[in-house]
Amino acid sequence: MNKRYRLLIILVVLGVGFYFLWPTIKWYFLTPQVDKDVAESSNNQIKVWAQERADDVIQKLIGLSEQAPLPAEYAFLETKAAVRYRTAKQSVPSTWTVRNVLAAYTSREDFSADIEGWYRSQILALKALKGQTLQLGLDLRGGMYVTVRADFAALEATNGTKFTDAQKDDKMKTTLEVLMNKIDQFGLTNPSIRRQGSDQIIIEIPGTSDPEVVRRFIMGKGLLTFHIVDTDALQKVKEYQAAHPGVLLDAAGNVKETGVLSVIPAGDVLRGVFQKDSYGLDELKGYTVLNENVGLNGTEIRDAQVGRGPITGEPTVNFGLTSQGGETFYKLTGANVNKTLAVALDNKVKTQATIREAIRDQVQVSGGFTYQEAQDLALVLRTGSLPVPLEITSQQAIGASLGQDAISQGIKASVIGIGLVMLFMLGYYRRAGLNAVISQLLHLYINVAVLSVFNFTLSLAAIAGLVLTIGMAVDANVLVFERMKEESRLGKSTQAVVSHGFSRAFTAILDSNVTTIIAALVLMQLAKGSIQGFAVTLLIGNLATLFAAVFVSRLIFDFNVDVLKTKRILLTWRRIA
Repeated sequence: MNKRYRLLIILVVLGVGFYFLWPTIKWYFLTPQVDKDVAESSNNQIKVWAQERADDVIQKLIGLSEQAPLPAEYAFLETKAAVRYRTAKQSVPSTWTVRNVLAAYTSREDFSADIEGWYRSQILALKALKGQTLQLGLDLRGGMYVTVRADFAALEATNGTKFTDAQKDDKMKTTLEVLMNKIDQFGLTNPSIRRQGSDQIIIEIPGTSDPEVVRRFIMGKGLLTFHIVDTDALQKVKEYQAAHPGVLLDAAGNVKETGVLSVIPAGDVLRGVFQKDSYGLDELKGYTVLNENVGLNGTEIRDAQVGRGPITGEPTVNFGLTSQGGETFYKLTGANVNKTLAVALDNKVKTQATIREAIRDQVQVSGGFTYQEAQDLALVLRTGSLPVPLEITSQQAIGASLGQDAISQGIKASVIGIGLVMLFMLGYYRRAGLNAVISQLLHLYINVAVLSVFNFTLSLAAIAGLVLTIGMAVDANVLVFERMKEESRLGKSTQAVVSHGFSRAFTAILDSNVTTIIAALVLMQLAKGSIQGFAVTLLIGNLATLFAAVFVSRLIFDFNVDVLKTKRILLTWRRIA
């Protein structure tokens, strides 16, 4: 391949690598710790924080003189106030004083909403950034430690049957499998999920202290159900509310005004209609009355994927049905044409639509989902619903299992190991050793960039895998250099030494890396936890070795020989070519 194209490929790799590394760099090195702490809290906590910040800002501004210039820390209000001036068709002030900013707002609520919105967008952006970074494992950073209990009593009450100990044991085993699929579908977060006693499960999720992770994957049972709306009963509920003003449902969708139950026929249930608010939290928007009979549930769903609505472009969940589910849904929709069908997720109505025709096997569900929520729902539907309801009995953020001294020593040992390898290459192979050092730095760069793409959870075992792949990559350079020595002893030209050295060492390099890659793939499939993390870094490291030690190193030699017209290559302490 032409040297210019090879250089272009390397530059592209460097650029793409930096693109994927930037979130990690920004999060760990450029974000203040206080902002990290807020971004890692739950969405409910972020909502309270943003509202408190808005109140603080308003109080500080009111306490200032009206003629005082707007403090620099609140400069974001200039843009928001200017928009309001233009909307009101008023001239925008040339200088921004506290008075000019306050004059843009007609109410304290509007002013507070703009300030809260700015702080919310900043922290939610940081929260999204954190999800794109290279994560740290329980041994390095800590994470979430959760104990959940299987609520067999609730399941028995729902099914109207009493489970034997053998049936409970079987459901617990299935629950463990489903949880593992939900939390670790791609095998990169190294969760620890184990059973404790007859009805408890211990879950350790490394690299996060965000309770939303637990709520989203553990408590979100993914119970997607389809119901026919009873419009007559819904009208009676509306009439009842008109005669008895008050709140029918609480924020969670539970019935608060029990008197309304007297107008709901047997076999119907009152359910809350929910939409996502600006924090991604479920917000009660209304209510509806559903036929209690489940027309279709998630057990009949297969191949759930995230898509986009053809008109709105909003995220949707598209899935097919089993043959039995398709037949059931066809009968349900066929018998209720022109009636309203409600889709409920864990008893919260997400969307409602009028049935225009019978539907058999392909279904699209939209309900104001965020893309993340649509992905989570699709994942839950693919892995299956939990066979038994779970309740969290304890949930806590835990510190790193290794002391800071042990972590520092482990990282220090890794840096020293890599440094000594590079010093050896420089000392033994002289100028050619510099070539090896450059290719190894690029190898490490590619390794970390690829791990960042998959939001890999980095543990000390994974770091050990990185160090090992550096040593193996150096071994590839050693094979090339020693082969070049042999070629130079035959009196060949410098260009021939480089060409034959790489071409004849390539087979040995490929063989050694392929065998290691096979072993890493086996470990990835069979191992769990830190051993699996070690296998992932080993696999990626070997693939990076083939690129850095052969492709990049060869380009550097070719540049020296063809462009800089180097006549001799220093491969040892004496000139051999």
